[in-house]
Amino acid sequence: MTVYALAQISIHDRDRYDRYVAGFMPILIKYRGRLLAADESPQLAEGSWAYEKVVLLSFEDTDSYLRWAQSPEYTEISKDRLAATDGVVLLVNGIS
Repeated sequence: MTVYALAQISIHDRDRYDRYVAGFMPILIKYRGRLLAADESPQLAEGSWAYEKVVLLSFEDTDSYLRWAQSPEYTEISKDRLAATDGVVLLVNGIS
């Protein structure tokens, strides 16, 4: 079943975050993930929201997501993301 990774973040160190972004796509593609959306100014339609950027990724299944997220390549670049942002990542199962 398709799984979606939904990240909601606020960026407090742009240089480190940009370094993370520079290495992001080749690793995502290598692990067969897909970038579906990335928006630093999403339109709030309802409620309140504490972040400033949303990123939506898709993977074949949870195991595929974990192979990517725990890979040596992603683990290395994610150090910059973790240092540069505050936020959450949600895993959402698709509907079959």
